[in-house]
Amino acid sequence: MQPAVQPKRRVGVLLGVALFVLALDIVTKIIAVKELTNRAPVRVLGGFLKLTESRNPGAAFSLGTSLTVLYSAIAVTVIIVILRTSRRIRSLPWAITLGLLLGGATGNLTDRIFRSPGPFRGWVVDWIQLPHWPVFNLADSAIVCGGILAVLLSARGLRLDGTREQR
Repeated sequence: MQPAVQPKRRVGVLLGVALFVLALDIVTKIIAVKELTNRAPVRVLGGFLKLTESRNPGAAFSLGTSLTVLYSAIAVTVIIVILRTSRRIRSLPWAITLGLLLGGATGNLTDRIFRSPGPFRGWVVDWIQLPHWPVFNLADSAIVCGGILAVLLSARGLRLDGTREQR
């Protein structure tokens, strides 16, 4: 009897997705700060989408604006947990999901570390606004998409190792 073939690890995919998200987030924030600071919002798609530079000291929806250091600590913890978990990933969908979460968390943490008013207290650059929705950035989008995918994968019973839960 032959041993079962173990699917290969997907760490490279996870890190590739994370680096892509991080690079795109950093580049778009640099452009947003350069082109949108001290300027009226730019209307796109017939005004459905607005591009406007905003600084957010809090979490999503500007909640907890005095807790920036705590949010930085949470982001560091999330990043460490994802990196530790990555050794067990053999599922391509989970690698993509955790790559989105890792890239998004790292993108916003980068702002918190390097932007004013100081290390681990910096304000996150947001620049995308939809109707009736707070201003956000690509890192936020990656985190939301990763979160939705994680819920869907869990609901379908797909494990990190690529196997399915028996129901």
